[in-house]
Amino acid sequence: MGQRAITKNTLFYGDNLDILRQYIADETVDLIYLDPPFNSNRNYNVLYKDESGQESQSQILAFEDTWHWSKDTTEPEFLELQAQGDKLSEMLTALVSVIGRNQMTAYLVMMSNRLIELRRVLKPTGSLYLHCDPTASHYLKMIMDMIFGLKQFRNEVIWHYRKWAIRQKQFVSNHDVIFFYSKIESKARTFNQLFMERAKSTLKRFGKSKIVSGYDETGKRLPSETEENDSEGVPLDDVWDIGRVPPIKQLFPTQKPIALLERIISASSNPGDIILDPFCGCGTAVHAAQKLKLKWIGIDVTPLATTLIKSRLYEAFGIEAKKDYDLFGEPTTLADAEILAQGKDRYPFQWWALGLLPAHPHGGHGDSKEGKKGKDKGIDGIMTFKDSPTKVHKRIIVQVKSGKVSSDHIRDLHGTVEREKAAIGVFVTLKKPTQNMEIEALEAGRYKSEHFQRDYPKIQILTIEQLFAGAKVQFPGTDTTLKPAQREPQNAGEQQLL
Repeated sequence: MGQRAITKNTLFYGDNLDILRQYIADETVDLIYLDPPFNSNRNYNVLYKDESGQESQSQILAFEDTWHWSKDTTEPEFLELQAQGDKLSEMLTALVSVIGRNQMTAYLVMMSNRLIELRRVLKPTGSLYLHCDPTASHYLKMIMDMIFGLKQFRNEVIWHYRKWAIRQKQFVSNHDVIFFYSKIESKARTFNQLFMERAKSTLKRFGKSKIVSGYDETGKRLPSETEENDSEGVPLDDVWDIGRVPPIKQLFPTQKPIALLERIISASSNPGDIILDPFCGCGTAVHAAQKLKLKWIGIDVTPLATTLIKSRLYEAFGIEAKKDYDLFGEPTTLADAEILAQGKDRYPFQWWALGLLPAHPHGGHGDSKEGKKGKDKGIDGIMTFKDSPTKVHKRIIVQVKSGKVSSDHIRDLHGTVEREKAAIGVFVTLKKPTQNMEIEALEAGRYKSEHFQRDYPKIQILTIEQLFAGAKVQFPGTDTTLKPAQREPQNAGEQQLL
């Protein structure tokens, strides 16, 4: 593929540093939004604890929001930055010398290399919004000043929200920080003025009419007057009150509201522009760009993220969304799938396979105790459909297996479908099913659709090879009514959001 200007919606699976360097050409992106994961809830003593260069995980897996200093990844990146011999390298060297090699400095080293690349791919007229919280925001602003320049700083946007307050010996923390930088200082940079409602006192006095005011020749302010035309409002300030995504609706715990991304995109892009999110998570920036009919590039290091994004786009925009983007980095051949399946952790293969349907991973995100410890009641993924426009959604339960399979697995899936009162069960397998498995699936019977006047196999077996060839799950209204389920309830008090 090589470095080039990407003009079609593209979803990359892999390390964003590698992808930026290998595939995205200089000055080809109009707007960048990034919300790099970092565990702000951890104790400061842990974040600053010296790791003594011990070998540890250096990438974020399944949204665990953890960075570690690794001799295999962080140390080489740190040495690469030091070799530049600029002010940024001097500052990072000083920070590591004072703070030590720990999760905080590992995070700053990783972010520095990525922010350098992000500035490279940004057009001269473009902007970057870096979303963080107060745990590391002071360090990140210093790094941004070094990379983009002090004069390119535009705003420190405060995203204010409310959540359930807990009494403690400090004020309630109810905001995030978003640093807004431009590539250049010139007014040629892209910015569309947004507006907010006038104060109640101003509305009471002037209504929505445009207000004209001025000064006489002595410099004395003249009384304000109004024009016939309405005002657009007051220019938007840097404190934004936008509600959080309620926990029950979250695809994963740090999900940002789409209204927040729509505001950023509306302010700093124009029709035809390309939006890049190098830590795209569950894809809120991608979703917002698609909704606003802009081009987008999303990058993430986990198959869970790409699976959530594929399902989310399919749910929001239908079958056409699936045809509207390219996907790079995920397995595209049976040999690639077998390599992924050989990893120590079974979840990357499972999440990737669910994305071929697409289905939501059971529990919605990969950090639940059920998801990690396998207490998933025999459910790896969920799909839903409506048997008629007036009825509630019905569930399709999905199981994924990458190893040896037998008819016992089909029997267990059938039992799970009956126990959970689901309509259909789908068994996705890397290995070819046995004849006994096929027989077991046939003996499970059919799901009868009164609305569509058709029967569908109650238990369906799909191999990875068949999915590569275009095979689909069979269920009522396949062409128009598939709606991947929202997050599974975490307890009996929550209701399924479908």
